[in-house]
Amino acid sequence: MAKGKGGTAWCDGFRAAMRVAGWGLRWGVGFVGIERRFTKQDPMLILFDIDATLLVTGGVGIHAMEEAGVSLFGPGCTAEGVAVAGRLDPLIMRDMLAKVGKPATVENLAAFRAAYEARMRHHFAQTGAAKVRARALPGVHELLDAVDGMADVTMGILTGNFASTGSLKLRAVEIEPEWFPVCAWGDDSPHGFPHGVPKRADLPPVATRRYRERHDRDPSRVLIIGDTPHDVECAKAHGHACLGVGTGHYTAGALRDVGADHAVDDLSDTRAVVGWIESLRR
Repeated sequence: MAKGKGGTAWCDGFRAAMRVAGWGLRWGVGFVGIERRFTKQDPMLILFDIDATLLVTGGVGIHAMEEAGVSLFGPGCTAEGVAVAGRLDPLIMRDMLAKVGKPATVENLAAFRAAYEARMRHHFAQTGAAKVRARALPGVHELLDAVDGMADVTMGILTGNFASTGSLKLRAVEIEPEWFPVCAWGDDSPHGFPHGVPKRADLPPVATRRYRERHDRDPSRVLIIGDTPHDVECAKAHGHACLGVGTGHYTAGALRDVGADHAVDDLSDTRAVVGWIESLRR
């Protein structure tokens, strides 16, 4: 899975076949090798945020959203003064529309989203000097490899991004969305516009339902990994554990202060992070 290790199709296919047979490939925790998963453990679902947790894109997402807003609704439809970190894309768009007196109707949001996705695809298709400078954050590839080698663990995504644009960001740093079979995206709230107001806390039940549909059981433990208080709050709203990561606008200490069970400056110490995750299962 990591860049230069599992990024090729044959390796991903080999990994999948090994997993079905009950074997795991492990990288990034001090050795390279193959392990037999003899010991069954309580099933666990680990949900990763994307922006400022797994990767950064140099702000291309909000830039593309502003381009879309201005092109459709006028020069005032920008993100200036709009809270962005840890929020759902539909909420950010609603607030941008409000700046120009436009309601968050189904039609307005659909047009906004389509234009945003088109601008994102345009930017991620650029090469040379105009290429998006996206990068995975320290330790991310190694941690994903290590977690993928843990017995009875399913990796997922819980993010404010739409599936299409979030997937663009992941692929830009050689992370395949298919590595995360259980996802809850920014527009997956059952309380969406115009009849409700979606919030991040709506997403964990979406993810656990999809886990249940896939595995015919509930996870015994859910862990949410993210970089904002919104990640902590949505985890705690459902009794889930939260690992805060200080790679965004908030420090590890600030995330601990709002209730994260544990927090780290970044994900570079694979052994320590995996050890803490394993401690949740004891």
